Amino acid sequence: MTAPDRTLRVFETFESAVRPLTLSEFAEASGMPISTSHGILQALVRRGYLYLTSSRKDFFPTRRLYDMAAKINAHDPFLELLTPRLRALRDATQETVIVGKRQGETIVYLAVLEGPQLIRYSAKAGDIKPLYSTSIGKALLSTLSASALRAWVARTQLAAITEHTLTSREGLQHDIEEARRKGYAVTRGESVGDVYAVATPVSVNHDLLGIAVAGPKHRLEGAIERAAQQLLAVRADIEGGPA
Repeated sequence: MTAPDRTLRVFETFESAVRPLTLSEFAEASGMPISTSHGILQALVRRGYLYLTSSRKDFFPTRRLYDMAAKINAHDPFLELLTPRLRALRDATQETVIVGKRQGETIVYLAVLEGPQLIRYSAKAGDIKPLYSTSIGKALLSTLSASALRAWVARTQLAAITEHTLTSREGLQHDIEEARRKGYAVTRGESVGDVYAVATPVSVNHDLLGIAVAGPKHRLEGAIERAAQQLLAVRADIEGGPA
């Protein structure tokens, strides 16, 4: 595990624990040795990212990382432009709205605005998903030329994520070609078994992102076309210029 991995593991451990931790509790929860844990926790205390509770035995994060992240997020070159449209799309569809970007052979979620429904698709910014089993991934793949798409499909291993994942090369290629024709891609339980999603590629600040609407099968199955048209309208609004 590299030094950056260890630092990130600290905050992921506190995220999971959601309470102060002693050194030994932290080491056990993080899987790092006591000596390593002690060194990295003390360094973060000195930098103001962690503090010791009044007992002087428990560690817990300060708001420094939160405030830093909020400041960075407020100036994100993509989200500054997209956030008002994403909120409007979420409110119109009543489903979860996701922004993702291709990162190698995966999609990384840049933003997730969860829908207001009690039963909804839940995810987090930073989640990483396969290209071929997600609506955003298929939407971005649909922007490739026909020859580039054929080459990508031919070299990619299509492992089943769920029982509905398209693992046939011919089936996946046909699905992506259909997405190119329509302007949007659909997944039907291919990434999460009971979740449907529809996504479209969007050019933002000379970069390519995907925006998706995702929700449980029982609600979205009969609303794919309506959600797709709402997505395409948002795409036209974004690519047409600022609000």
